Amino acid sequence: MATASRASSLELNPLSVGDLHYHYGDNASDAGSRNGDTDKDAIAPLPQYKAAGETVVGFDGLLKPAPDLRLLEDLSEGCGGQLWPAGMILAKHMLRYHRDDMAHARILELGAGGGLVGLAVALANQHADGRPAPEAADTDNIPSMYITDQLPMFALMGHNIALNGLQRDVQPLILNWGEPLPDEVRKQQPNVILAADCVYFEPAFPLLLATLEELLALADDVVIYFCFKKRRRADNQFIKKAQKKFCITEVVDEDRPVFSREGLFLYTFTRKEAKTTAKSVVANGVKPKTQAK
Repeated sequence: MATASRASSLELNPLSVGDLHYHYGDNASDAGSRNGDTDKDAIAPLPQYKAAGETVVGFDGLLKPAPDLRLLEDLSEGCGGQLWPAGMILAKHMLRYHRDDMAHARILELGAGGGLVGLAVALANQHADGRPAPEAADTDNIPSMYITDQLPMFALMGHNIALNGLQRDVQPLILNWGEPLPDEVRKQQPNVILAADCVYFEPAFPLLLATLEELLALADDVVIYFCFKKRRRADNQFIKKAQKKFCITEVVDEDRPVFSREGLFLYTFTRKEAKTTAKSVVANGVKPKTQAK
């Protein structure tokens, strides 16, 4: 069960998805917290927000032999600065089922916020078998991982990269959904996309779908690992639209009985013509089902 020096998010407590310890700075007493506004279309309670502070995440030992992940959570630039349950679930899934695959993957995290999922994977990669990861993906100094978000999250992503000593393996990058992919992404040619809790704002759905489609077009073996919480009825429309564009597979995870009760879902998206032939998709942790609920 999560432990903390003060109450964590209402959405985190029921899930028991990782060991959490919060360390608050001098401004914690001034930051306070607030409950989310009511929403007549909501099908799940909106979250409680935390004061700014540093969080240490152990993922129930799944990071070992790597040290625990350290993250600064700060909502001053937007809700992406807080740790959310879908990120915890996706990070644990990648560490539990795809750790070996990730050590050789070209990874991009979408809507990273503070970088929870990508940095957890990068930290595990850096300490794989007790050996540090390579300096870069190739001689052009393209990193093995980009964690991406909008400009307001850029400084927080960079801070958390440095906080975990991952500057040589991970770079922060601004990626606005619906806009052309940055040149850095096209050069990197990522084949693993991590996306946690990117479904939260209905007007952004077409932009997110456009970016996912563009990322999947980069190569035949691209796999998107997509975890989100259904908070509003409109979120169902996102999945229906995604089914028309992509091959969607619901993923098996030992934590699924817990997180599914909380309205959280974990899928892979691949190109329809590629189906699920990519090695990283058919590895343990995926069940043969192509229709999302």
